[in-house]
Amino acid sequence: MNVTVVSSLDAFSRQQACAALAAETPGAVLVFHDLLEDGLVVRRIFRDGKRLERSESRLEHACLSCTVRLDVVPTVRRLSTPATPVILGLPPAVTSMTAVHALLRGLGASVTIDAVVLACAPDAVEDQLWDRHTVFESGFTPVPDDDRTPGEFLIGELAFSDTVLLADPALVPVDQAMRGRGVQLIKEVAPHIAVADHAGDVRPGRHNLAEATARTAAGSVRIPAESSSPFITVVQRIARPLHPERFRLALTALAEGSCWLRGRLWVASAPECRIAIQGIGPRVWLENTGPWQTDRDSLPFAIATSPDAALDWHPEFGDRGTVLAVTGDDIDPAEIAALLTACELSEAEMNDDAGLFPDPFGLNHRTESTPRSTS
Repeated sequence: MNVTVVSSLDAFSRQQACAALAAETPGAVLVFHDLLEDGLVVRRIFRDGKRLERSESRLEHACLSCTVRLDVVPTVRRLSTPATPVILGLPPAVTSMTAVHALLRGLGASVTIDAVVLACAPDAVEDQLWDRHTVFESGFTPVPDDDRTPGEFLIGELAFSDTVLLADPALVPVDQAMRGRGVQLIKEVAPHIAVADHAGDVRPGRHNLAEATARTAAGSVRIPAESSSPFITVVQRIARPLHPERFRLALTALAEGSCWLRGRLWVASAPECRIAIQGIGPRVWLENTGPWQTDRDSLPFAIATSPDAALDWHPEFGDRGTVLAVTGDDIDPAEIAALLTACELSEAEMNDDAGLFPDPFGLNHRTESTPRSTS
């Protein structure tokens, strides 16, 4: 059975994208799931424009992942026939990664993920990246304890998906300048992704699970070969560890004007820990992702199993080092370089013990820790 997974922040974009995909695939089964208040899940199934089923069920634990595990996967299993393609419209704010892994665990080799599609209105993307509210506060999900921002959802989906299907709002006029700017931002943030104006441009067989998983790994950096004006991405590499206090002071300036900040840090107060950093709109956080490859494995194996380690391998430090990518529309590469270079340890400081450095981020632990937000 071949499945096209469609994710979105809002039900309008999802509805429009799924309807267009179904029109391009006669005979396909179109499935919508919606999670409402108090754990109520509404499931609707269509084929060739006719509704085959509408049903409701109530979950004891009303969360998005339980909706996928307890309702979405069993529904797809029930519908599974080799000759019938399925278009799966996920509840708003449910990640495609959650759905794809759940489908593969639940159905195994009987399911093929044809495409993973993010449906969105391009003129809203930039505002959603800068939204300070949670997806619950912004009305995208009924789950009160979901503290993700809309920008966090979008960045994750753009990394994991293979296609963006543009879904312009039908109820309000579209600002063409903002629409064009949104498309440019999507291409800058997700250089791997196919941007489709029409459902007929969505090509099955594009999704590669291994590549999608690598793109979403904490600390991973993927950049476009050519930037889409007005947005640019600046990548800065620092070989020596960063002084933690100097970096803390520089972090605000690094994040200002950056709609997406990401990478990995070598911090002097936690030298054996690979620290992932991510900043989406107004929120920035750091996460200890465990030891560096050079501390974990022998040299040849470490390079072979980590594309990022192979790319940035240093003859003395191995994969230890800082790699930071900053994306925005008002980025000064010289300023980024100066800020990070000033954080680098001096020759004299390289001889100091790690315990002598302050640990303002609380990340001096070799094992993985909970992500810590700095804002």
